[in-house]
Amino acid sequence: MGFRVGSLSATKASALVALTATLALAQPHAAFSHEIDLLVRDANGVPTVNAVAYAYPAAGDVSKWEPKPVIVDQIDKEFTPSVTVVPIGTPVYFPNNDDIRHHVYSFSPAKTFELPLYSGKPSKPVVFDKPGAVALGCNIHDWMVAYIYVVDTPYYAKTGKDGVARLENLQPEKYDVFVWHPWMRGKPEDYRKSATADGNTRVEFDVKLRANLHIRRAPALGGGGY
Repeated sequence: MGFRVGSLSATKASALVALTATLALAQPHAAFSHEIDLLVRDANGVPTVNAVAYAYPAAGDVSKWEPKPVIVDQIDKEFTPSVTVVPIGTPVYFPNNDDIRHHVYSFSPAKTFELPLYSGKPSKPVVFDKPGAVALGCNIHDWMVAYIYVVDTPYYAKTGKDGVARLENLQPEKYDVFVWHPWMRGKPEDYRKSATADGNTRVEFDVKLRANLHIRRAPALGGGGY
């Protein structure tokens, strides 16, 4: 009788081990949910908001992703948000929530497009299919400027007011990490750093920024018109 009980326990133990291994393989993100925190500051040590952080595995193996629609809004004659980061293939909608018409465009090499004077929401999105920085403008309101930064990796984030961004769902391996900002001097490659995602990694960047030569907003002239 003792032998039968022992054999039954061993069988259950083997089944449990096999089930655990199967679940681990079926849920890779649960098994490898590591992070890298980044702090981005300017030359004076001030936290930099709206800096884009992104990473590639040093081994060169980038996970696939399914692009999801993103919205860059137009509210009170401003683009919202002013900086957006998306992976290649992302469709972006540009709804106009003002009571006037806007004319959105970009002449950037990464994406050239034009949405002539319109109100409401365009029926089709603009698909961003090349990596790089895309500067947005409005042909009617010169002070309306925003940026979309397109990356070819699923590992990206944007800094908040504290200058911190967090790259999530990483595997425990080494990554090449880059930063970009609309006013940054130099290229992202100039600031590249290496970091290993081990659950408690922090990388600091000190970037040189140009002066923000933003065009002053025109005074309100009453309702109607453009």
